[in-house]
Amino acid sequence: MPVVATERYGSLESWKYQLKDGVMERERVGGNGGTTGKTIIGVFKSVFLPQGYPESVSGDYLQYQFWDTLQAFSSSLSGTLATQASLRGVGVGNQEATVAAATITWLLRDGTGMLGRILFAWLKGNKLDSEAKKRRLVADVLNDIAMFMEILAPNCPIFFTLIVCSAGIFKSIVGVAGGATRAALTLHQARRDNMADISAKDGSQETLVNLAGLLVSLILIPLVTDNPLLTFVLFFLFTILHLFANYKAVRSVVMETLNEARLAIVLHQYLRDGRVLGPLEANHKEPVFLKFRRTVPIQLGVRLGELVYTSEDLNLAMKNNHKLFLIGVKRDHWELVHESHKLIDQVFQPFLKALEVAGWQTSRTLLDWNEWRVEWKKKSS
Repeated sequence: MPVVATERYGSLESWKYQLKDGVMERERVGGNGGTTGKTIIGVFKSVFLPQGYPESVSGDYLQYQFWDTLQAFSSSLSGTLATQASLRGVGVGNQEATVAAATITWLLRDGTGMLGRILFAWLKGNKLDSEAKKRRLVADVLNDIAMFMEILAPNCPIFFTLIVCSAGIFKSIVGVAGGATRAALTLHQARRDNMADISAKDGSQETLVNLAGLLVSLILIPLVTDNPLLTFVLFFLFTILHLFANYKAVRSVVMETLNEARLAIVLHQYLRDGRVLGPLEANHKEPVFLKFRRTVPIQLGVRLGELVYTSEDLNLAMKNNHKLFLIGVKRDHWELVHESHKLIDQVFQPFLKALEVAGWQTSRTLLDWNEWRVEWKKKSS
C-alpha cells in the first residue's frame, strides 16, 4: 500500500498513513499501538515532564532532575524535623507558654528574614546568574545550617529567639539564591523558549516529592517526638543525603555559556596546547565550592576614571590599542597592557571561532559585567 504521509510526536511516537481501498489508515511505526503500561507511562510523562521531552530540554535535564528530586525529598524530611523542633520551642504542648510570646517570636523570625532577603539580593544579586551552580550549592548548605539551628534552638531556651531569627536570615538567603539560580538553570534547560512549561512541570515534580515526604513524615513524627537523640541522628543522615544529591545535581549541569570560571578553564587549556575544551569537559572542571585562596581581581565595565587619571595615563592606555574597549590596571604596569593587546590581536579571532566549533554559545556570556560604558570621541583634525 502506498504511504501517503508520516508523522511523529517528538521521539516518542511515529505513525504512517496509507491508502487502502480509498480509505486512509493510520499505523504505528515499530509497534501495534502500545500497551496499557505504555499508556500509563505516557500519562506520567505528560503530567510531570515538559511538552516535547526530551527534544525540548537540554541533554542534562533528566540527570539533574533526578538528583534535584532526591535532594528535595531529603530536605522535606529535614524540614519536618526542624518544624517540629520550632513548634516545641515556641511552646506548643507547654501549658505555661503564652500565645503572645510565641507570636512575637514568630514575627521576629519572619521580620529578620525579610531584611536578610533584601540585603542579600542587594549585595549578591548580580552574582546569581554568573555563578548559578556555586550559589545554588551554597544556598542548600545554608538551608541545612538553618534547619540544624532550629532543631538545636529548643535546647537553648535563653537564646531561642536569637537562634531562630538567625536561622530565618539564612532561610531568607536560601529563598533568594535558590529561586534565582533555579530560574537561571531553567533558562539553560529551555530549548524551545519553553521556560514557563519547564518551570511549571518542575513545580509539579516538587509538589509530588513534598507529598511523598509528607507521607513519610507522618511515620517519622511519632518516632522522634520527645526523642532528641533520634531527631539529631535522622537529621544528620538526611543532611548527608541532601548535600550529596545537591552536589551531584549541580555537577550534572552542562551550561554552554561562558562565565568567568569556565572561560578561565577553556582559555588556559587553549593557551597551553591550542585545544578548546567543549562544554562537557569545562563544566566538569568548573569549581562549585567557594574559593578562599587569593586570586587576581578582574572587573569588567568599570569607570574610566578608575584607570586613567592624567593625559599621560590616557596616552599610555591607548598605545597600540585600536579596539573599542580599554584594558587597564590600577598600577603603573602599562607595558603588560600593551603585551595583552598584542596577544589579543593574535589569538582572539581564532579562539572565538574555535569556541563556536566546540559548541559554546558566543552570542551571550555570563561574565558579570558592570554597567559603565565609554564612548570614544574622534580626534579633531
